[in-house]
Amino acid sequence: MSKLLIKQVRSANGTDAPQRATLESLGLKRIGQQVEYEDTPQLRGMIYRVAHLIEVGEA
Repeated sequence: MSKLLIKQVRSANGTDAPQRATLESLGLKRIGQQVEYEDTPQLRGMIYRVAHLIEVGEA
């Protein structure tokens, strides 16, 4: 499986509670923070929900 590198590029201010919870479950707390995860359908769903706040690339 491939790995995805996820970086938060925009603030969560002004977003609704489910989007903030999704960022928290991804392990993102501040702008510029990066995390790496295995590519799974569940992860793709979380990325879809907060796509406007993050950047995704291959690790």
